[in-house]
Amino acid sequence: MSDAIKHECGISVIRLLKPLEYYKEKYGSAFYGVNKMYLMMEKQHNRGQDGAGFASIKLDVTPGERYMSRVRSCAQQPIQDIFAQINERINNELKANPNYEDNVDLQKKHIPYIGELLLGHVRYGTFGKNSIESVHPFLRQNNWMHRNLIVAGNFNMTNVNELFDNLVQLGQHPKEMADTVTVMEKIGHFLDDAVAKLYKQIKKEGYTKQEASPLIAERLKVGKILRRATKNFDGGFAMAGLLGHGDAFVLRDAAGIRPAYFYQDDEIVVVASERPAIQTVFNVPYEEVKELEPGNAIIIKKNGNTAVKQILEPAERKACSFERIYFSRGSDKEIYQERKELGKLVFPEILEAIDHDIKNTVFSYIPNTAETSFFGMVKEAQNYLNKKKEEQILALGQGMTSEQLHQILDVRPRIEKVAIKDAKLRTFITQDDSRDDLVAHVYDISYGSVKKGDNLVIIDDSIVRGTTLKKSILRILDRLHPKKIIVVSSAPQIRYPDCYGIDMAKLEDFVAFKAALALHQEKDTMHVVDAIYDKCIKQVSTPDKKFINHVKEFYAPFSAHEISRKIGELLSPTDINAEVQIIYQSIESLHQACPKNLGDWYFTGNYPTPGGNRVVNKAFINFYEGKNERAY
Repeated sequence: MSDAIKHECGISVIRLLKPLEYYKEKYGSAFYGVNKMYLMMEKQHNRGQDGAGFASIKLDVTPGERYMSRVRSCAQQPIQDIFAQINERINNELKANPNYEDNVDLQKKHIPYIGELLLGHVRYGTFGKNSIESVHPFLRQNNWMHRNLIVAGNFNMTNVNELFDNLVQLGQHPKEMADTVTVMEKIGHFLDDAVAKLYKQIKKEGYTKQEASPLIAERLKVGKILRRATKNFDGGFAMAGLLGHGDAFVLRDAAGIRPAYFYQDDEIVVVASERPAIQTVFNVPYEEVKELEPGNAIIIKKNGNTAVKQILEPAERKACSFERIYFSRGSDKEIYQERKELGKLVFPEILEAIDHDIKNTVFSYIPNTAETSFFGMVKEAQNYLNKKKEEQILALGQGMTSEQLHQILDVRPRIEKVAIKDAKLRTFITQDDSRDDLVAHVYDISYGSVKKGDNLVIIDDSIVRGTTLKKSILRILDRLHPKKIIVVSSAPQIRYPDCYGIDMAKLEDFVAFKAALALHQEKDTMHVVDAIYDKCIKQVSTPDKKFINHVKEFYAPFSAHEISRKIGELLSPTDINAEVQIIYQSIESLHQACPKNLGDWYFTGNYPTPGGNRVVNKAFINFYEGKNERAY
């Protein structure tokens, strides 16, 4: 994605099912879990680079001994920073106490971060906040072991105000109105309630206060707590929680918007946002890593018993298609094939744009994440040429000369690495007149890769704002003197805000919205825009479940091709010579390529939860009233 957007978060949970001594004997270190967590977080680094956090819990410790540890960082390299801190603490303890070296019991007792239950998190600052207070995991502490709660997740709630009011009505005084805090306090409230009721019941059975503690841990029903706590949640989420005594859970939203996968054997249970992270770190086959189904939670009790339980009534599956297009690593078996299919399916429109002239067309991609869809596009170009060659050879028949045969066979797609991003370049000047010149040099080009007068086809994952295209990529590609530059998006037009984890909150940021607005102005239909605003205003006080996405009416008068043509005009710099054409994937082809992940609300406006419709209408109100603020 040449236009960088902040997105997503990544979670990792590891539960060691054997005593730490087992891992020391088999793998040579009692820090096996810590080492694996480092790898899990690095393998999901693509999901978040603004901050990272790690927490661990030790099981069966003596009262007075520290059993929970947490470290967070929002440094430039947060994962490395976290584990540098962890390693420093571990090494200092071992250096000061050489007798710990071969004694796992002493290591567990005295060295922080080593434990049987571990939670890792990587994040992007979705709300633009990148202070340490915004970094997961979040910790809710209590002297009762069972009431300690550590939470981290990949989520955004669309109804934070409602959840906040729920907490106030329960008698709480939350420290801030943020979705992470409200989620943690909501779960924490019902955890407290469950522990109190169990304690009261166990006391009636004649047990002492001290005897009650292990019985509470044994009888605590995590699934019931989650059902009560999440009843009013509206959003996309995959959230993980650790309880102080050793229970753990990962819960996925009812529509499956945010991803979660798990693997279990006799040594470990591991849960992560991406399947390949588990496959690679634990060297397990694709088939053994299971997807956590929508509305379900994987619950790991202190005794190691693990079960998947339905918490929320599953809704229509709307797993995020952007995961497949861009966010998740392309090393996943299914995602790799889906991205190739996206490139294949958009090829017919490319062929029309170049007037079927493959001989005088160069194919390339920007950025590197678009490489897989590029492979699919080029393979389809090869398939097209093979059919043409077959037709030509059959038409010429036995009278064909050797020269004619070679002329036919020598035609093949021309593939070049045309543009390369300079990762070291930082646009540190903020004044527009100076900054634009710096932005224009973010990419280097391969001189000589395109002949003067060629068509140049560049495939991208998606075109969101188009800023980098206009200010940098198109200008620098024009230096190669192509006749025509065709920029292809393997994703459809992004028209609507996302409110479930991706930082796309304002309508006016999207080039598709700007193009449709320009068309309304040209066609003198701004009364449609006024009418949409009036409808959105009338719905402000409506309950979420009755909200209708009126912003669909904004795009309705125009075809996708009309909007794409206008986007091409808006993004084409006035000082370049090449003709510019923008091609977007169709919705139908997206669904064909990614049949299991049909969440497409940012393209179609079909939000999977009622809160999404409220958010998109609010975003339109903000645009119309000139308010430069988020809609959620």
